[in-house]
Amino acid sequence: MKQDALARWLKFIIIGVGICGLITYTVIMPRFGAYLVRHDTMLERNVMPWLILIWISAIPCYVVLFLGWKVAENIGADRSFSYDNAKYLKWTSYLAMGDSIFLFLANVIFLLLDMSAAAVMLVIGIIVFIGIAISICAAALSHLVIKAADIQEENELTV
Repeated sequence: MKQDALARWLKFIIIGVGICGLITYTVIMPRFGAYLVRHDTMLERNVMPWLILIWISAIPCYVVLFLGWKVAENIGADRSFSYDNAKYLKWTSYLAMGDSIFLFLANVIFLLLDMSAAAVMLVIGIIVFIGIAISICAAALSHLVIKAADIQEENELTV
C-alpha cells in the first residue's frame, strides 16, 4: 500500500473511531445511566459522577486521536520514520497509561464510596489492561521509529 493511501486509511479510521466515541460518550452512556436508574432508583446518585468520570477519561482518548492524525499526516508526507512521529507515539503511550491509571484509581475510590460494584471493577480491569497494552505498544513503536529515524539520518549523511 502506498503511503498516501495508507495515510488516507488511517485518517478514515481515526474519524470513524472519533465518531463512535462521540456517540458512545454523548448518547449511549447517558442512556445506559438512565436505564439503570429506571430499574434501580438507588443508583440515581451514582449516575452523574460516573458520567463525569467517563467524560473526563475521554479527553486523553481524543488527544490520542489528534496525535494519530499528526502521524498519518507525516506518513502521507513521506516522513514515516521521523522524530516527530516518535514523539507523538511517546505521548500516546503516556496518555494511555495515565488514562488507565486514572480510570482504575477512580473506580477504586467509587468502590470505597459504595458507588461501584465488584463486577464493574472487573470490567474496568479489562479496560485498564487494554489501555496498558496500548501504552506499551505505543512506547515500543516510538522506540522503533527513533531507531529507524537514526538509521535514515545516517543513510542521508553517507550519500
